[in-house]
Amino acid sequence: MVASTAFGGTVQYGYNLAIMNVPTVYIQNFINETFQERWGMYLEVYKVTLIWTFIVSVFSLGGLIGALLAGPMSIHFGRKKTLLLNNIFLMSSALLAVTSRTARSFEMIMISRFLVGINAGVSMNVQPMYFGESAPKHLRGAVSLSSAVFTSFGVVLGQVVGLRELLGCESCWQYLLASNAVPGFIQLFTLPWFPESPRYLLIDRGDKDACLKALRLLRGCEVQRSELDEMLQEQAEVQGKRAQQPWELIADRSVRWQLISITIISSAMQLCGNDSIYFYASYIFQEAGISAEDTQYVTIGTGICEFTACILCVSNFRIFDTFAQHVVYWMPYLSMVCVFTYILSFGMGPAGVTGILPTEIFNQTARPAAYMIAGSLMWLNLFIIGMVFPFLVSGLGQFCFVPFGAVCLITALFVGLVLPETNGKTLSMITSEFHMLNFREQERTDPKSKQAHYQQGEVIHCIAL
Repeated sequence: MVASTAFGGTVQYGYNLAIMNVPTVYIQNFINETFQERWGMYLEVYKVTLIWTFIVSVFSLGGLIGALLAGPMSIHFGRKKTLLLNNIFLMSSALLAVTSRTARSFEMIMISRFLVGINAGVSMNVQPMYFGESAPKHLRGAVSLSSAVFTSFGVVLGQVVGLRELLGCESCWQYLLASNAVPGFIQLFTLPWFPESPRYLLIDRGDKDACLKALRLLRGCEVQRSELDEMLQEQAEVQGKRAQQPWELIADRSVRWQLISITIISSAMQLCGNDSIYFYASYIFQEAGISAEDTQYVTIGTGICEFTACILCVSNFRIFDTFAQHVVYWMPYLSMVCVFTYILSFGMGPAGVTGILPTEIFNQTARPAAYMIAGSLMWLNLFIIGMVFPFLVSGLGQFCFVPFGAVCLITALFVGLVLPETNGKTLSMITSEFHMLNFREQERTDPKSKQAHYQQGEVIHCIAL
């Protein structure tokens, strides 16, 4: 189920980040040729760069729309059906991409990137939700973390397929942009054989029989009583409550610090600058002094680093990278190693944890809205980075990573000082720890509130009761 979901899910995010790297020159030439054919003029370099950065970054705007759609779709259709319906955006995108060259329209590439961004935005939110709600407690972390593993696998796959010896050549770039349809077909042919999220069936739909059937199919054995009891307890806690909307979540004081946590961490996921490396890897390594012939092979190393790190699952090596590029002849290669090392540390930390955090700190009614907010911030910040980074490199040169280093430091301090540990804890225990942060001022002023606060214990089910 994990492989089937992820091949058409988070693989798309990583894949579509990576495939835009190699055909940069070819698509820029296509833009210029199109302008010349239509209006008899060639664009200036900065205008081509601006159009190209928009083509790259409109993927993020699509992702923002997808993140906003993910919540309502997952509530109305369910987690699995949402992932299947999501392929409509993907197939439409592939059709536009493969015909754009024949139609002599770079605008079709923009629309294609926007649609595939919607696809990635939906899957990046719904897939971790589906995994977190379907996995048994002792495997929940590992299964949810697989979203990051498949994202980084998508990056490596996109970089390999984008080699000039494969689809990254001048005559095949339109097929490269449309090749993302293949993982989508894999999902369409395999995911229907797997069940819906058991928690969704029980808590949102109230269908206990369907929940038990789904659990038996996923576990391959009879359902453990303790696992069902945990779901029934959560069902009792949200009984009579409907799924919250994002604005209701923002106004809810009882989840204030949970919301602050996902806001800061989701924003830092992109503002740390890691994904800018995938957007503009060739540009970065050429600026560092790597030859153009070697750049496409070096770029694959960035994806392999994160893929390896996610499997092994943050230290920051960019300070050295900043000052190392122009000292001696071998410094460009040392700079390359620094980039690889940073990506390794990113893959071992933020890449895996950020996507599953809303699942662990929000209950069933708040979870879709939390993913909408976290996903929207992630995609909005990715769009900003995609648009700004080329100009940041032009303006700051070798100091372009300094702002990202500041973001990493501030986020690390917040996580260390504020965010409670979630490993091995139930949702009730985690909520209790956040309760002390959310109502800290009230507890200080009201001594009775301290006496009335109890640690939740184990639920005992009695047949007589």
